[in-house]
This record gives sequence, structure tokens and C-alpha cells, in this order.
Amino acid sequence: MMPAVGADLSKRLVPDELWQLVAPLLPSFSARPQGGGTAPHDERAVFTAVVYVLTSGCAWRHLPPTFGTSSATAHRRFTVWTGVGLWRRLHRAVLSRLADR
Repeated sequence: MMPAVGADLSKRLVPDELWQLVAPLLPSFSARPQGGGTAPHDERAVFTAVVYVLTSGCAWRHLPPTFGTSSATAHRRFTVWTGVGLWRRLHRAVLSRLADR
């Protein structure tokens, strides 16, 4: 889970029901072929940090460290996710879930 972020804030920004829709849509990140790099990040923590920036109007560089991920990582993932159409696919998944109800 996300120990670095307060449970109340993380659950409010990304409730379990939303995370269940998001998780399967995220692209997998594999190790770089040349080696090196950093340890994998908790995807939910990174997604929560991105949601925080997008909904609060906070500048990427001012992302609070309590999210447990750097602003550079959050921005980089946002860019990748945007490039692969995550937001469009997530929007469709939410609409589909609502239509099922």
C-alpha cells in the first residue's frame, strides 16, 4: 500500500474502487536493458501523486514529499500514461462502470 501518504488523503484521492479500474490499465515498466536505474515505485502511490497535482493545481516541482515519490517520477509517469492513452481509457472504464449500474 502507500505508507508514505496519509491513508485518509490517499483513499480520498484514489479510492479502492477507482484503483481497481486504473491498475489494469497502467502500462508495465520493465528494467532497462543496459541495467541500472532505480527501484520500481509503488504504482498506486505514483498515481495518487499525479491525481493530487492534477486536482490541486500544485506545480509538479512542489509535490509534497509525503507522497513517497519524487516530482520527477510523477511527472515522467504522467507523460508516459498520457502518451499511451491512459486518461481516455480510464474515462471509458468509468463510463462503462456507471452504465452497468
